[in-house]
Amino acid sequence: MRKSGPPKGLISYLVLELLDEKPRYGYEILKEIREISGGHWEPSYGSVYPILYKFEDKGWTERIEREDEPDRKYFKLTDAGREELEEKRVESGTKAHEFADVILGFYHVYVSFATDERFEVESPDGEWRFNETFSAWIVEQIIRHHERDFGDFERIPDTPEEFKERMGLDE
Repeated sequence: MRKSGPPKGLISYLVLELLDEKPRYGYEILKEIREISGGHWEPSYGSVYPILYKFEDKGWTERIEREDEPDRKYFKLTDAGREELEEKRVESGTKAHEFADVILGFYHVYVSFATDERFEVESPDGEWRFNETFSAWIVEQIIRHHERDFGDFERIPDTPEEFKERMGLDE
């Protein structure tokens, strides 16, 4: 169970990967992360810029000047930054369960708003709603993305316990 927000280190990892492609400035990184998320998530300036400055202090990035954009602070990955990126790639590979917890956790809250009598969430006309139709649309989008990226979607009949056992998962 996750305590809050996206998995720890996610933004740092994304920043390193993006800087490995080419030098970038903070706002460009924010927009690229938004694009990677399909337009559904963009970290705040307050999370990306401190990461860039921390990376600079640690020697993982260096600022570069561009004559065509002298007012922008571009950051370039250093050799030490590439070494850190290799470590972050390994570390990030262990976070699949945390991602699943975030996705499923927020979906459960969404459905609770629609079905749990403790919540009296208003659903104005012309706005998104917490109901079965909108829930089905969300699930449909996930299936469409799965099929786009992995091929035909096949339902898995396992209970969570059966899936964990079949996949050899500890928790």
